Amino acid sequence: MNSRLPLLVIVCLLTITSFHCKGDVAGPEGSPSDVVFPASNVKFGVHVLPLFRQACNQSGCHDSGSHQSALSLTAFGDWDHLPGTVVPSDPENSQLVWRIEGRAGGNRMPLNTNPLNQNQINGIKKWIEEGALNN
Repeated sequence: MNSRLPLLVIVCLLTITSFHCKGDVAGPEGSPSDVVFPASNVKFGVHVLPLFRQACNQSGCHDSGSHQSALSLTAFGDWDHLPGTVVPSDPENSQLVWRIEGRAGGNRMPLNTNPLNQNQINGIKKWIEEGALNN
């Protein structure tokens, strides 16, 4: 038996598991998420929610447990109690867009990590423009 085989197997397993650790997600352009949005037909369950889970929930800021914000981003409609957060068909008047672009007069979101990349920001805007549907 090849004496290097056990070492090779260990290296492969460590490499594979490192890509699945929630805290180790790194997307394009340093984004805290690896979610890539299409140019149109953005789906909440396929694109938006996975982005929220990777970039917004893991920090403990917008999860369903204890967090610093009144806004939870763990399920569709979590923002309904905060008018203006998501304004269907109107991304430019949606506070979610203001926050991720850093133009809300407060902190750019996600806080204390790299910003979303332009594809992700455009994807959120497109989802809102397309009606902010639970699809």
